[in-house]
Amino acid sequence: MSDAGVNSRNPQEAAKAEAKANKKERRAVNAGTQVGVGERASEKGYVPRFKQRYNEKIKAELMTKFGYTNAMQVPKINKVVLNIGAGEAASDSKKIQQALNDLTAIAGQKAVVTRAKKAIATFKIREGLAIGAKVTLRGDLMYEFIDRLITMALPRVRDFRGVNPKSFDGRGNYAMGLKEHIVFLEIDYDKTETVWGMDIIFNTSAKTDDEAKALLEGFQFPFTTN
Repeated sequence: MSDAGVNSRNPQEAAKAEAKANKKERRAVNAGTQVGVGERASEKGYVPRFKQRYNEKIKAELMTKFGYTNAMQVPKINKVVLNIGAGEAASDSKKIQQALNDLTAIAGQKAVVTRAKKAIATFKIREGLAIGAKVTLRGDLMYEFIDRLITMALPRVRDFRGVNPKSFDGRGNYAMGLKEHIVFLEIDYDKTETVWGMDIIFNTSAKTDDEAKALLEGFQFPFTTN
């Protein structure tokens, strides 16, 4: 009997096989370019390849495209903000802690708890109640995250067709969402009790959305064409 036949009759075995494959993939990544998220960024003399790409290629391309006369005019990514909303688990401190741990693993930097600014009786949310996790990345850790997002996480999204090119805010900032945080290889599928959605905000120094889009395209953001 073929493996496909066995898996089709035994969903649990199929799930175990998939989890095993994911573990193998994570080990391969950790043995290669992604040795310990955040560790390489702290190595002396180490330059993230996306930072190097920006300095050596993207800057020059943007200067040519937009006619900048000074390198200081070239837009750059200032910071990336990651957020997991766990409002439905607000009454469960263990799930809030899980969201914190997962976001810390993904970012390579300690995440902090986000709390409700006001009470919402309909959702049983009190002012100051923990409702999620958040982390802000800058510098080398930011470039490392963008690299992993583009080259490894997004290709693992189911039925992925690209990211929306219309999600700019008019001031050069870009927002996108992920339905499942488990697309990041840093998350162990076997130990994950809850699958969270994620919001990712890219704050840039671009003055227009066109400049910001060209900047992100330089980092190979897979924008859809329609």
